[in-house]
Amino acid sequence: TFLPDTANYISDIVWLDNKTIFYTITDKSNRSYRLYKHILGNKINKDKLIYQEDDPLYYIWIYKTKSKRFIILTIESKTTSEIRFMDVKHPEKGFQLIEPRQEGIDYQIQDHGNKFFVITNDNGAINYKIMITDINNPQKKFWKTYIPENDSISISMDVFDKFMVIKQRKDGLTKFLIKPFNNKKEFYIDFPEKTYSAYMETNPNYFTNKFRYGYESFITPYSIYEIDITTGKQKLLKQRQINGGYTKSDYKTERLFATANDGTKIPISIYYKTDLFKQDGSMPILLDGYGTYGDANDPYFSSYRLSLINRGFAYAIAHVRGGGEYGKKWYNAGKMLNKKNTFTDFITCSEYLINKNYTSKEHLYIYGASAGGLLVGAVLNMQSDLYAGVIADVPFVDVLNTMFDPTLTSTTSEYKEWGNPNIKVYFDYIRSYCPYQNVHHRKYPPMLVRAGFYDTRVNYWEPAKWVAKLREYKTDKNKIIFITAMNEGHQGASGKFDFVKEVATNYAFLLDLEKNR
Repeated sequence: TFLPDTANYISDIVWLDNKTIFYTITDKSNRSYRLYKHILGNKINKDKLIYQEDDPLYYIWIYKTKSKRFIILTIESKTTSEIRFMDVKHPEKGFQLIEPRQEGIDYQIQDHGNKFFVITNDNGAINYKIMITDINNPQKKFWKTYIPENDSISISMDVFDKFMVIKQRKDGLTKFLIKPFNNKKEFYIDFPEKTYSAYMETNPNYFTNKFRYGYESFITPYSIYEIDITTGKQKLLKQRQINGGYTKSDYKTERLFATANDGTKIPISIYYKTDLFKQDGSMPILLDGYGTYGDANDPYFSSYRLSLINRGFAYAIAHVRGGGEYGKKWYNAGKMLNKKNTFTDFITCSEYLINKNYTSKEHLYIYGASAGGLLVGAVLNMQSDLYAGVIADVPFVDVLNTMFDPTLTSTTSEYKEWGNPNIKVYFDYIRSYCPYQNVHHRKYPPMLVRAGFYDTRVNYWEPAKWVAKLREYKTDKNKIIFITAMNEGHQGASGKFDFVKEVATNYAFLLDLEKNR
């Protein structure tokens, strides 16, 4: 039976009981900013407004804790957070504030018994630390250190009844530290490869001895494991099946390190088909990069990518600064007024692969999507002669003009990533690297550029005007193919076969260039 209760522009929903719903809605810029309380059967226009966030830099979201004891209202920007909680058994108390927002201070909570675990960057804990406090006295003045900050290890957490899982970014890789609450020895989950991705899977059961996690790499298909924390035994629950057959031993993955001008070691993950590998400069490589928002660009398995690898290509990821591979310090070293490190790191990785004879300028191709498109666009303006071809997918290439338009989705919140161009120092810095602003008369390699007509994150006119300017200014006869998908948004094709066609087009572009070298 469908109920008549209807609301629009909803972002999050949480049930308090079998008749009471809390939900958030978004504004015209798609920012979640209002929290309402709805009683089933009542008219929506009679719903009670519980909270409204008027600062455009902040958005709100709600969820129920794993223990189901509390509803959490989080108000946060890119750098700052504020949390309120409601006791499900005592909703009449409303949402209680833990600690008011303080610029640059981020914190999140999870409950355990009569305590809150608080993970925060307070007092300069850039890689975060875990505090503990009584639920009845949750304010910061009562917080006590549970796990101190480590300068080289970034952490997050998941809390269960009998144990805690600490997710670490250690040595540029994800690690899971299992910490039982019964004083038994803590231990790490072992991973078999040098470069990989590992994820905390959905673990909705609070009262359990088992923890589920995901694991994959360039050569290991996505797998879900379960570990019994009382025995340490691991069990493979499911692994993605590869149609047409797949033999893992036919492929090899490596982790390499390039050295930037300031001495920073930049990791490179690479893989290839073993019997097609040639370290004589003739192997074509597709080098991927991102380096934004503190997101780690870890290796993952792709059955589609095998089509390219089996034709002699290698695939590599440059783990440049601005990502989250080494935690917040790595992120901060590639954002705001440090953004150019992202681009020079990528060039350093490109030169490393060439100097070590993994490939050559004639066989090195690059790929970037969204903010990764900004990366490849900036790199091309700096050193286009390093590359044989480029794929830029929904590229964020007109940073300056976009950051001047607060009516566009997320523009104001993005000030914490790029800087506010209304402030001269940020205007000058963004202007100095913005791909569109810095197109000039020079040779550019062949390019395939994609846009989505319904893309609200990188509006289609950004790559369109970039392509137009490139065609006007470039001094070569290399082709620039521009494709605007009229039924797509930022994530590309939603249908499986449409997505496969897009991948096939990308690979056809690369293989055609390689064939005609």
